Amino acid sequence: MRANNLTLLTDLYELTMMQGYFKNPSDQTVIFDMFYRTNPCGGAFAISAGLEQMIEYIENLRFTEEDITYLRSLHIFEEDFLEYLSTFRFTGDIYAIPEGTVVFPREPLVKVVAPIMEAQLVETAILNIINHQSLIATKAARVCYAAKGDGVMEFGLRRAQGPDAGIFGARAAIIAGCAGTSNVLTGKMFDVPVLGTHAHSWIMSFPDEYTAFKTYAKLYPNSCTLLVDTYDVLKSGVPNAIRVFEEMREEGIPLTRYGIRIDSGDLAYLSKEAHKMLSAAGFDDAIISASSDLDEYLIESLKAQDAKINSWGVGTNLITSKDNPAFGGVYKLAAVKDESSNTFVPKIKLSENTEKVTNPGDKTVYRIYSKSTGKIKADLICLKDESFDPEETMIIFDPVDTWKKTKVLGGTYTMRELLVPVIKEGNRVYTSPSVMDLRTYCLQEQNTLWDESRRFVNPQKVYVDLSQKLYDMKKNLLEEMSEKALDEHTL
Repeated sequence: MRANNLTLLTDLYELTMMQGYFKNPSDQTVIFDMFYRTNPCGGAFAISAGLEQMIEYIENLRFTEEDITYLRSLHIFEEDFLEYLSTFRFTGDIYAIPEGTVVFPREPLVKVVAPIMEAQLVETAILNIINHQSLIATKAARVCYAAKGDGVMEFGLRRAQGPDAGIFGARAAIIAGCAGTSNVLTGKMFDVPVLGTHAHSWIMSFPDEYTAFKTYAKLYPNSCTLLVDTYDVLKSGVPNAIRVFEEMREEGIPLTRYGIRIDSGDLAYLSKEAHKMLSAAGFDDAIISASSDLDEYLIESLKAQDAKINSWGVGTNLITSKDNPAFGGVYKLAAVKDESSNTFVPKIKLSENTEKVTNPGDKTVYRIYSKSTGKIKADLICLKDESFDPEETMIIFDPVDTWKKTKVLGGTYTMRELLVPVIKEGNRVYTSPSVMDLRTYCLQEQNTLWDESRRFVNPQKVYVDLSQKLYDMKKNLLEEMSEKALDEHTL
């Protein structure tokens, strides 16, 4: 991200709208919310990711001479507007939910408060960055949950949709719980563990499997995982691996990080048989790693079959989120500032699809936790100026099925505001933790979910409610808009 000029990473209509605002002078300050409507992969939650790259994008937002020359060549933009772009800087404020946080539909992941031209320009890039990394982080969290504490290695680079998807997808996967990645550039850029063994071609390039294993073990005695399915796992691969491990033991080489990897066949059967053979030879602590088109469903199934696998290499299905390849985040106008009163006037988008009706106003999000368990009870979207006392009893309700209510007794819960300032007046005010620190935080976040919300089939959804004040505002706006539409139709 640092090396690339991403200013033109936008849809053309963002720029044409900007010129429209420029030609019809307006210094309106507005609020846009970036949120999503449906959890990926049929789950009950998502993991936020991509914030650091979004901040870098905002910090480096500049139109170069080359950019201006290109825009001029389109014969769409007038010279006074291009002159404006030549000195463009983002001057607004941005609030965001930190990376690695468990998030739910309809709550703002990013809130942009800025002059309308600036807020409009950044829409596409924010969506591109946050959507992609949040999607891969969510998928990775599911895969890691299925592995039940076993190490999961991300190695989908060769199947990712391009270099950026491979690099930043691996970053997101590690935030969500993966132990490391095969992607060396990601390792360098973000100081995360890089892991890997060898390919079938290594075995095939030697006269025989044993020689290939022996040579590899001499090169990497402290990290010796041997790929055993090039010819025959049980008749050739595992016996030859055991032979090499025995020779290492006889030579006094410590067997610290060693084992086998199986990349094809019936992984449950082969791993159990391999485990018997390794244990009989005194290598019951050997790692048995598996790959081969894994995802959370297959890993969960293999666990249920008591497969003797304790390390998982997951590639294509993780880095592409193959069963759900898009996150679906959107960016919607929520309020416009009335300069005369210095207050934000709420705006709402109507739709015949109920789920597409937006939540208006200048908002924030609070998370409500059970004091006794530390688990999430609900999230509450409310207006920014609202405050709550956890010592007082709270009634929360479903904003659609309003008869569904829950009483949260005072003294039994805690609250945390999720949105934090990351950009103020165009300048960074937030320091991103390291990726490995984000990984620790994300694992803690996932532990605040009930197990019922983490299962893969028909998970229990977490409540995301509106405060009474926000609900009333939304209801009143809907009624006003409906009456206006009726009047216009009558005319």
